[in-house]
Amino acid sequence: MTAPPSSKNCPVKLVKELIKTLDPEERKITLSLLGYPERSVGRLMTPDYIAVEKDWTVKEVIEHIREVGKDSETIDVIYVVDDKGIFIDDVRIREIILANPDKKIEDVIDNRYIALNVNDDQETASEAFKMNNRVALPVLDNNNILLGIVTIDDVLWITQEEFSEDIQKIGGTEALDEPYLEIPILKLFKKRVVWLIVLFLSEMLTATAMAYFEDEIARAVVLALFVPLIISSGGNSGSQASTLIIQAMALGEITIADWFRVIRRELMSGLMLGAVLGIIGFTRIILWNMIFHTYDPHAVVLAFTVGFSLIGVVLWGTIAGSMLPIVLKKFGADPATSSAPFVATLVDVTGLVIYFSVAFIIMHNTLITSG
Repeated sequence: MTAPPSSKNCPVKLVKELIKTLDPEERKITLSLLGYPERSVGRLMTPDYIAVEKDWTVKEVIEHIREVGKDSETIDVIYVVDDKGIFIDDVRIREIILANPDKKIEDVIDNRYIALNVNDDQETASEAFKMNNRVALPVLDNNNILLGIVTIDDVLWITQEEFSEDIQKIGGTEALDEPYLEIPILKLFKKRVVWLIVLFLSEMLTATAMAYFEDEIARAVVLALFVPLIISSGGNSGSQASTLIIQAMALGEITIADWFRVIRRELMSGLMLGAVLGIIGFTRIILWNMIFHTYDPHAVVLAFTVGFSLIGVVLWGTIAGSMLPIVLKKFGADPATSSAPFVATLVDVTGLVIYFSVAFIIMHNTLITSG
């Protein structure tokens, strides 16, 4: 940081100057020791900026920039503070260059600024940059003391890291903190095995669900032929919905408060998607039976069972996939952990229950009884 020489806020200034001498890794550790939350703006800010006082003339500001500008993160924006370090405004270098050299900075500023609090989440910073055309934003404490700045390149780096982390979680693995080709194989194994075990144990519930309907399957073995079709359709629809909602939440397009609008849209989407797949499934069974007589004499009943089951399973998949990220966000968890494999596993189990329940309702007086 380069603060005005007349700054009287000695403790804050001293800390800033000390932080300035540290390398990035040491700076990160120091900021954590200062008590800033792990994913807060305080961990992201830099003290390398140019600050001036409002009673300085434009000529004095330009001379100050020439003197210390080479050590600053950016000189595109100059920050105006009072003699106690309290933030007043920021001003673009263009406005300073074009102003009369004898004009005071207080006559150049417009008191319209956007600032971040040191305890704000890094996502808040990312959103602020997306909504405003800024290359850097000031970081203030609760007393409006200017502590540092956050630049857009820092935010882009964090956004890239978060994007990579979310993609890995969506794929059903823990986030890798090293490049794939450089991470030790044992560490890579540990990152992947936990989720695989969780998903495997969850999938075992599929066998439990099928065992529950063992009698129905024994009487109508043909039902088992369509189990992969049913559960994959539900899992695919759930994964689609989950991915769309996670992305929309990451971009700030939806929030927890929008849950009702989301579920209303997914109800309509699920019904339409399920109806399309249901019609295709119904048609396939009827045509297959007409050509090969595979399902005689209960082809129509079986076709209705598969068709209505697909509607129910796809509808449930879209609802579960869209609501899980929102529920996780509500309880403070990372929405990306409702990854596609996790949603698919959940829908697999419940999809089987839906399928065999529909089969029992439609076929209990025909195929299941006579089988």
